[in-house]
Amino acid sequence: MTRKLEPGKLVLATHNAGKLAEMRDLVGPFGFDVTSAGELGLAEPPEHGTTFEENARTKAVAAMEATGLPALSDDSGLCVDALDGAPGVHTADWAQLPDGSRDFAMAMRNVEEKLAERGATAPADRTARFVSVLCLAFPDGHVEYFRGEVEGTLVWPPRGDLGFGYDPVFMPDGHDVTFGEMTAEQKHGWKPGDADALSHRARAFRKFAHECLGVT
Repeated sequence: MTRKLEPGKLVLATHNAGKLAEMRDLVGPFGFDVTSAGELGLAEPPEHGTTFEENARTKAVAAMEATGLPALSDDSGLCVDALDGAPGVHTADWAQLPDGSRDFAMAMRNVEEKLAERGATAPADRTARFVSVLCLAFPDGHVEYFRGEVEGTLVWPPRGDLGFGYDPVFMPDGHDVTFGEMTAEQKHGWKPGDADALSHRARAFRKFAHECLGVT
């Protein structure tokens, strides 16, 4: 049975400004006193997992152990069917520069070049999904996982300058705009009582809210 989380102090185990903004938007209505691993100056733990679950656990447990507080992490990525699921758990690595910064314009070009090499030019050959796994680590070491996915198609050239990461090339099924063209509310806006959520992170958070916060 999933363990309930009572409102109080909560660490968001991320150093990614884009993820932090989205997670803060989602957590906001629930009365938590939120801070982030980045704001606390915690070191980023090395991520050597082969699944989103493993990497999410690494981040959540590291933040929990450093603070003694419940910690909620997100590990997410883009999985492209024509690339055999890549970049997957290496989504951020594809944007990594030698100085440690990240260039997602470069990463999106890399994806496009690899699709072109495989002749994946028609929309039917450019299917992909964003995956998000949230991990909640309790101070006693107990962890819970919540997974969300959204299917879509990759477009080129990139469209929109909203969102972050690979958002400008991902058009979710049922829409004619990319995540990069959507407002924050359109992309990941979800609140109690909403039947549906669009983004992968919002879908994972909806499960977390239902299971751990008792929200329908």
